[in-house]
This record gives sequence, structure tokens and C-alpha cells, in this order.
Amino acid sequence: MSLTNGRCDRCGKQTTSHIMSMFNTQDLCLECKDKEKKNPRYEEARRAEEVAVRSGNPNFKGIGL
Repeated sequence: MSLTNGRCDRCGKQTTSHIMSMFNTQDLCLECKDKEKKNPRYEEARRAEEVAVRSGNPNFKGIGL
């Protein structure tokens, strides 16, 4: 999904700024991103994304929620 409709893919809130989830390909509002960072698996997801990108995979789909 993408933020083409101007809404957060997770909560549906109207937003003008977004960032991609570490767990999947959702575009998140900043409030949902802050909540995501509190997930106990956030560091695992962040590390997996970093390894994928460094290995040449810029389109990593994430580890899932």
C-alpha cells in the first residue's frame, strides 16, 4: 500500500507526512511510527532491514508483525 490517499496505512488518519514501517511496507503517520518503535521486536525488524539493504535488497518486505 502507499500513502497516495494521504492516509496512514495502519490507523487511517489523514496525514501529510509519513515514514515506512520496519515490519512491512505500510506507510505510517508519525504517531503510528512512535507506537511501532515500542514493539518488542522493533530492533529485530530494524536489523533485518539493515542487513537486507546492505546485501543489495532495497525492496525488503519486512519481517511482518
